[in-house]
Amino acid sequence: MTSAQIPLSFLPGPAVDRTTFEGWNRWCQTRRAFVPAPSLPAQEYDRLTRRQKRIHDLHRLATHSSLPIQATPMSESVAHAVLARVEDGAFSHKAGTRGGIMVNGDGAQGKTETVCEALACFQEEWLALNNYANPDAMPGTRDLVAPVAYVRCPVKATPISTCQRILDFYGEDYKGMRLEDLVRTVKTAVVEHATKALVIDDITRLKLHREADQDVLDLIREMMSMPVTLILVGVGIPTSGLLRQGRHDPKTREWIYRPLKDRGRSPNDHAASQHERRFQVVDLDPFRYSTPGEMEAWMVHLRGLESELRLLNDTDGMLTRGGMPEYLFARTMGVVGILEKLIQHGCRRAMEDKSERLTKDLLNQFTVTPDDMPDLDAESGEQPRVPPHNPAPRKKAKGRNTVFDDDGPAAAGSAG
Repeated sequence: MTSAQIPLSFLPGPAVDRTTFEGWNRWCQTRRAFVPAPSLPAQEYDRLTRRQKRIHDLHRLATHSSLPIQATPMSESVAHAVLARVEDGAFSHKAGTRGGIMVNGDGAQGKTETVCEALACFQEEWLALNNYANPDAMPGTRDLVAPVAYVRCPVKATPISTCQRILDFYGEDYKGMRLEDLVRTVKTAVVEHATKALVIDDITRLKLHREADQDVLDLIREMMSMPVTLILVGVGIPTSGLLRQGRHDPKTREWIYRPLKDRGRSPNDHAASQHERRFQVVDLDPFRYSTPGEMEAWMVHLRGLESELRLLNDTDGMLTRGGMPEYLFARTMGVVGILEKLIQHGCRRAMEDKSERLTKDLLNQFTVTPDDMPDLDAESGEQPRVPPHNPAPRKKAKGRNTVFDDDGPAAAGSAG
C-alpha cells in the first residue's frame, strides 16, 4: 500500500441538519456512504510508513466513531410499527383522520435513528412508486416533493414556534404571520409538498404545566386532520401528560390506561383521551439478559460490533468470549448508546497504549457519562441511566505519531 493508495474519505463533510428539506434528503442519500477503514493485520500495519500509519489510525478512529446503527429485535419491532402506521395512512383513500404513533423510550436507546431509518426507507419506496414526482401536483404549483418532514419540538414551545419549525423544514416564508395564518400555511405546505409522515422529535419537551404546552397539544390534534401521519418521539411519554397516566403490561408490552373518572370536567384529561385513541404507543426497550433468547440476541449484537472494530489484533470473540458479554451488559444495562460509547472509548485507549485489544481491565479505566452523548436532549428528559462505575486510574498513554511527512517504511516490528 502506497501513500497514494490511502484515501482520505473518512474526513467529515458539512454537518447534516435533518430539520431542513435539503438536510433530510442529504442524510437519506449519504447515510450509508461512509467507508470504514480496511482491516489490517499487525504484520501489514508494521510495513506502512509513519505517515501511512497515522492516516490509517485516523481512519480507524473515524470508523469507531461512526459505528453503523445495528438493528435489534426491539428496534425492528418499532420500525415495523412506524412503517405500518405511515403506510396505512399514505395508501388510504379515505378523507378521515390518520392514526398517529408515539415512540417512547429512555435516552441513548436509538429512538430517533430507528424512526429516521424506517422513514428514509419509506421515502425511497414512495418516491420510486410515484416516479419521484408529486402525484397530486397541479400545473403551476410547487414541485418540491417531501414525503417525510422531520422537526424537533422547540424548547418552551408555543403553537407559533411549532408552526415555524415545520415551515422552516420546507423553507417557507412566514414573516409577520399570525397563528391562524401559520396553521393554514402549515396545512398548505403539507398538502402541496405531498408529505405523508411528519416527525416531531423531543415531544416530551412539552411539560403540560404551561398553558402554551396545552395549546401545542391542541395544535397537534388539529394537525391530525391533515392527510399526514404524525410520529411523536420522546422519553417517558405515558407518564408525561400527553396521555393519561398508565402502566406497562410486561406480557402484552402495551400501555394500559385507567378509565376517566371526570370526563367532561377536566379539559386536559379529555384532550389526553383523544390522543390516546388516535395514537399507538410503542416502546423501544434496552436489551435484557435473563432468558436464553435474550442472551442470544445480546450475543448477536456484540458479534455485529466485533465485525466493525478495526483493532490490529483479531477481534473475533473479543466481545463475546469468556465473561465479556456479562461484563458489558452489567456496564451498560443493555442500552445500545452506552455500549457504543464504551466500545469507542475502549478502542481509542487500545490504540493509544498499543495493546490493540479490548479487555475488562482496559474498559475499567474509564466510565461513560451523559456528557459523552451530547445528542441527548436534557429538556425532553433524555438522561440515560448509566450504571455507577468507579474507573481505575488511567495509565499514561504513549505519545501518538503525528508525523505526516513520509519518511519511508518503518522498521520491521515497529508500531510507530
